[in-house]
Amino acid sequence: MTASWLEAPEGALWPDIGDQPNPYVHYRRMLWSWHRAMAAGWTDDDFIEMVRTIDAAVATVDDAGFVRTPGRWAEGLAGTGAPARVFAKDETANVGGSHKARHLMGLLLHLGVDAVDGDARLAISSCGNAALGAATVARAAGRPIDVFIPTWADPSIVAILDRLDATIHVCERRDGEAGDPCMLRFQEAVAGGALAFGVQATENLWTLDGGRTIGWELADQLSEGSVDHVLVQVGGGALLTSCAIGLLEGVSHGPFVGAPRVFAVQAEGCAPFDRAWSAIPDAESLDARLAMAEAQAAVLMTPWDDPHSAATGILDDVTYDWLGIARALMRTGGGSIVASEGDIQYANERIRAQGYNADHTGTAGYAGLLAAVATGAIDPDDSAAVLVTGVRRD
Repeated sequence: MTASWLEAPEGALWPDIGDQPNPYVHYRRMLWSWHRAMAAGWTDDDFIEMVRTIDAAVATVDDAGFVRTPGRWAEGLAGTGAPARVFAKDETANVGGSHKARHLMGLLLHLGVDAVDGDARLAISSCGNAALGAATVARAAGRPIDVFIPTWADPSIVAILDRLDATIHVCERRDGEAGDPCMLRFQEAVAGGALAFGVQATENLWTLDGGRTIGWELADQLSEGSVDHVLVQVGGGALLTSCAIGLLEGVSHGPFVGAPRVFAVQAEGCAPFDRAWSAIPDAESLDARLAMAEAQAAVLMTPWDDPHSAATGILDDVTYDWLGIARALMRTGGGSIVASEGDIQYANERIRAQGYNADHTGTAGYAGLLAAVATGAIDPDDSAAVLVTGVRRD
């Protein structure tokens, strides 16, 4: 384990093709939570029972539990400024309407393995899909949760959080304070004894454990046909990091012959990772370059002034898990893409025209793909995969 990164646990085993729809059951022998449970004396049946008990409770709260999400080669997304072949993996029907709950269910499994007191308060800094995912699984598990939100949070999201019995804290900026006030109040709560229950691996590394399931599914779905590139939208960075880890494990443990190049996508109105990535010094090895990046983090990763975009879910002023993203890009030979606001608007229109009920955040990876082809970073004759991650709520 290193900064914002998980290596596969010793003895990790890729599943045979099977009919287990729940990703935490299907891929359980790849999960750190499963290996920690076995080390603590659990049986495989014990772990499966825990997953299914929690999942059944989630289904009573969200109308559906966790299932492996669909992906397909989408002809309507190929050509006309996009590569010749485009694969889209649809996360909009996930618990909470996005991929975020995948991370949080993974955290919940670790709490179960560690037998953490059910009265211990959970805490998250978020005003969108992460907050909804966290509140949904917390409600299902009967655990209290504090959600730290900004003053401008969407009232419809706040209303759902209230229905899920989350304790909501509206965070105003204090005089002389730098950085996200929601994150600062969240960190104060954790310092006071709350459990970090969010999607930043810098706050809880195990959030990457459940997130890896998306990369594993993508590796299985693409195993019968190669893909040259995978583009993932970046806010805090845990999605790309988790997905890249899963894809690389698809090479080392699963069906992939070689990992595709992974690209990070940010909006022109908020691109702190791209700024940091372009300034990382060269070095004689990947590890040396990452060590230099980490040593210079205070200079390289600084808050973005005035974040703005229709893709509101990737407006983190700091890319928290940027070192994990950098590792993923270096290991796969990928890069960083900045999408214009025009790209973001057009990408959303084009994906929605294909029947995906996604918001601008959820389609930002495709916006990056269009930008990458336009700038020559990706050849139009190549193939690429994108994640459609957030449901449109209006």
